[in-house]
Amino acid sequence: MSVLSHDKILEAIDKGDIIIEPLRREAVGCASVDLTLSNEFRYYKPGLAVVPIREETNYKDITEKITLKEGEGYLLLPGQACLGITEETIKLAPHLCGLLEGRSRYARMGLFVHITAGFMNPGISNRQVLEIYNASNHPLELWPGTRICQFIFLKMDGASTYTGRFILNDL
Repeated sequence: MSVLSHDKILEAIDKGDIIIEPLRREAVGCASVDLTLSNEFRYYKPGLAVVPIREETNYKDITEKITLKEGEGYLLLPGQACLGITEETIKLAPHLCGLLEGRSRYARMGLFVHITAGFMNPGISNRQVLEIYNASNHPLELWPGTRICQFIFLKMDGASTYTGRFILNDL
């Protein structure tokens, strides 16, 4: 596998191997593309019931979805987690996959933008769900439209297409 550089990302976009909607060309960096936070979130409902960590357990059973109005931010308290989602939909050709990572400017504030599960499968066509956590001692306010994370594109040795449970990847 190899990481695509700025010019190779743009070539892949021009060829249709990478489709990003909406595409902001200024978001293409030296080896990644910045993605923006949407206004949709899922917060974890309070509770003390034990949640079994099994394949069939559905995160929607312990979370509540909210959609922020224009001009609203989402307050994430210290030690709290939530789910967010990118504004952009990413479609990858079967020979490309990727890594979703936070941006260092926010990590330095104690914000984990993507806690785990950062591998993005080949052939996806969806928005990216973000597992967000506030590791700081301060309340952090998340704002829709913020370039919150970065997608790193990898060229695979071979081709495949993801067909799993989260193919639609909605909140």
